[in-house]
Amino acid sequence: MKNAIVLCSGGLDSVVAAYAVRKKYANLIFLFFDYGQRAIKEEEYCVKKIAKLLNAMFLKLNLKWLGDLSNTPINKIKKFKRTTDKNLENDDKDVLKWWVPCRNSVFLINALAFAESFYLNDKDKYEVIIGLKNEGRIFMKDTTERFVNKFNELIKEATFHGFYKVIAPLIKLDKTEVIALGKKLNVPFEFTYSCYVGSRFKGKIPIHCGRCLNCVLRKKGFYWSGVRDDSLYKE
Repeated sequence: MKNAIVLCSGGLDSVVAAYAVRKKYANLIFLFFDYGQRAIKEEEYCVKKIAKLLNAMFLKLNLKWLGDLSNTPINKIKKFKRTTDKNLENDDKDVLKWWVPCRNSVFLINALAFAESFYLNDKDKYEVIIGLKNEGRIFMKDTTERFVNKFNELIKEATFHGFYKVIAPLIKLDKTEVIALGKKLNVPFEFTYSCYVGSRFKGKIPIHCGRCLNCVLRKKGFYWSGVRDDSLYKE
């Protein structure tokens, strides 16, 4: 039975992806990145919480240099406008405000390096799981099925054996379908965190700002899925 490295940010999608594949692999490693994000405490708290529930190993990697390259509110304390339906109609312009340079590519290449090292050293095979979904009309270029396919083509040339694989188990599902699947798998939604900027905690539950792009998309997803949202929002 194979093993898996799960890129887990503590967000809704990566956590549902972990729950969706957990029975397919003998061992799970949650790979969490510290890239200087403002929501680091909330994200790490949720990843550790879910890792414990799924009996997965938690591994944290320092990529703070990536945050230094970023000029978005994800990494810098700066004002940003509340995301509204009108903002979402601007597509690329609003998405660009939250774009961290090459983020998913950097994450995947690091995970791939771990997967290859595990095989070269111990002959343990690991696949890489990433929680990308069908973003519909509003998407970032590194969240698509095309991106995953291109990255898998790169793996054939970037590794010695070339048989490693990146798998995006949710890539055909939209946000409402991901949430419905999460409910079916008994995902503790209150311990998932989507907010880009961080808003601390209320007791043991992390608080979302409710204003950033990811918070708005999260709230819409729960609303349209008809699933109860146990998350906490500042606004």
